[in-house]
Amino acid sequence: MTHPGVDVIAAQLSGSALFGTTIAEQREAMTRMAASSPPPAGVGVEPVSLGGRPAERLTPAGARPNGAVLYLHGGGYCIGGLDSHRDLAGRLAIATGYPVVTLDYRLAPEHPFPAALEDACAAYTELVAMGAGPHRLAIAGDSAGGGLTVATLLALRDSGVALPAAAACLSPWVDLTQSASAYDTVGESDPMVTRTGLDLMASSYLGATDPRTPLASPLWADDLGGLPPVRIDVGEREVLVDDASRLAARLEGSGVPVSLTVWPGLIHVFQAFPASLIPEAGESVEAIGHFLATHLEAGAPTGSPTPA
Repeated sequence: MTHPGVDVIAAQLSGSALFGTTIAEQREAMTRMAASSPPPAGVGVEPVSLGGRPAERLTPAGARPNGAVLYLHGGGYCIGGLDSHRDLAGRLAIATGYPVVTLDYRLAPEHPFPAALEDACAAYTELVAMGAGPHRLAIAGDSAGGGLTVATLLALRDSGVALPAAAACLSPWVDLTQSASAYDTVGESDPMVTRTGLDLMASSYLGATDPRTPLASPLWADDLGGLPPVRIDVGEREVLVDDASRLAARLEGSGVPVSLTVWPGLIHVFQAFPASLIPEAGESVEAIGHFLATHLEAGAPTGSPTPA
């Protein structure tokens, strides 16, 4: 199945330095792309510090005052940051009606596993300490940030920390072995992600760590039970479609409320593209926002303070 918007994206990305042979080349290319992607209209951006790391609080006009979403950006644990995901996080803030707090967690290879996980856990813990009860928080992320979302939930659970109301994963990367069958069946049909590219980032992030380490590759965890409700969105045409479907099956088998939406003809983190090009991007963000807001509303008492 082809999608006209995906065809345009594939043509634009062909030969892009975003898929350069070094992490430095990829970072430079993403920085250039981020410069043309400001936050959406009606969203205020406030620099903050969270868990000892830079962060941004994106607040939509008329924001509900009783909750927040901690957002963990994608980029293979090696690239990306506050600027690269400002638009997507801002659109999610509009869709939820709650502030979204993005985290500039440490990147590999300078800061390999478990640096990103430590930063995410510290950020969540500080949000709770600032008065945001767990029932008033959600965690979301895309790609590596989706995997980091699940790893953060597992680390918090294992530490006895109260978990957030819900979580959302966009095209989550939860198996850093790149051994799923989708790498062969989907192959090169996704212009965004390849096995070669993910192998480079996995190696940079893991260092000497076994890729089957559960807090690096949550799909390899023995037990996924006890987590809050999770929504997973993934494109049909991406190599991570198996990561998403297997994660959903594992969560369901562990008794975790989970919903999986596989979007026909679409690619890795298609939500990052304008709805004018990929109409389903807007539909997916709206649905994710509704899911998170529903769980935040269910747990948030009226008049509670806004975190961060």
